[in-house]
Amino acid sequence: MALPVKDQAKYWGIAVVVFLVSLWALGDVILPFVLGGAIAYMLDPLADRLERVGLSRVWSVAVIAVIGSVIFLLLVLLVIPTLIEQAVALINAAPALIDSLQAKLTERFPQLLDADSTIRQQLDAIGAKIQSQGGTVVNGVLSSALGLINMIVLIVVVPVVAFYLLLDWDNMTAKIDDMLPRDHAPVIRRLASEIDRTLASFIRGQGTVCLVLGSYYAIALMIAGLNFGLIVGAIAGLISFIPYIGALLGGVLAIGLALFQFWGDWLSIGIIAAIFAVGQFLEGNILTPKLVGQSVGLHPVWLIFALSVFGSLFGFVGMLVAVPMAAMIGVLIRYGLSQYRNSLLYRGQSDEDK
Repeated sequence: MALPVKDQAKYWGIAVVVFLVSLWALGDVILPFVLGGAIAYMLDPLADRLERVGLSRVWSVAVIAVIGSVIFLLLVLLVIPTLIEQAVALINAAPALIDSLQAKLTERFPQLLDADSTIRQQLDAIGAKIQSQGGTVVNGVLSSALGLINMIVLIVVVPVVAFYLLLDWDNMTAKIDDMLPRDHAPVIRRLASEIDRTLASFIRGQGTVCLVLGSYYAIALMIAGLNFGLIVGAIAGLISFIPYIGALLGGVLAIGLALFQFWGDWLSIGIIAAIFAVGQFLEGNILTPKLVGQSVGLHPVWLIFALSVFGSLFGFVGMLVAVPMAAMIGVLIRYGLSQYRNSLLYRGQSDEDK
């Protein structure tokens, strides 16, 4: 005989509270395990595919580990230092860019930019603010990253956790399935399958879209000769999970920088604009339909809300779990709505009598 609904709600409520309190209390301690789990989840389909072509699970994970190590070393040695250098240089160059804008505006609208004019004072304030706050943000991000994800965690703990979780992923999922309450196991399996599809579409699919677009924008902008092309491309790719926003913000930033750098060379400015037009076409017509699909189940506004809430409550670890939690809550809400539509509360007695 199943437990009464009241008792079930109590136990599930206790489980949720314990999870949230643990997330808040442990925080930095569980960070490498959260990162390792996320990496293992993303790479599990690849390991399964290698198993289907004849490799054992151990050899599949070993091949993935070797390839991942090579990619990580290349990023650390070649990309990340340049990315940080360009970010700092872009922030430091902000006052000079503002001065250039002032000069061009003064040339065309001299009456607007007198020494005591409001516009000039605001431009001076914006330049100083970008430099001071931008430097603070970069230094804060770097110091936080060094404090939370130190070299030992990056080089040892996270890869080791990911390796063992990936190695035992199928066994862990089987054991979790075996511990499900028997009365609710079919429903939990169905909901878990929906959550997995949502996460797979978003994290693996949208993550791949962001990586491809970021690489395309960065390489194309650097080939076009735009200063700070790598950091602009990285920013545009990073926020491409929000439809149109990545290309819009990245395009505005890139074209703005191109106007300062190539003023008068309209062909070069047009090339920069064309790069983002092509990127938007690729995203909307090829990458997103093929890699993500038409129905992901995570609305951009809901995703931003989840990132903001979990990030403010639980810090960096909260931001890492925000996406799976948003997917889980979204699936549960849809399930609750379907149950509501089939209930007497929604249909009323009139439908019951028919």
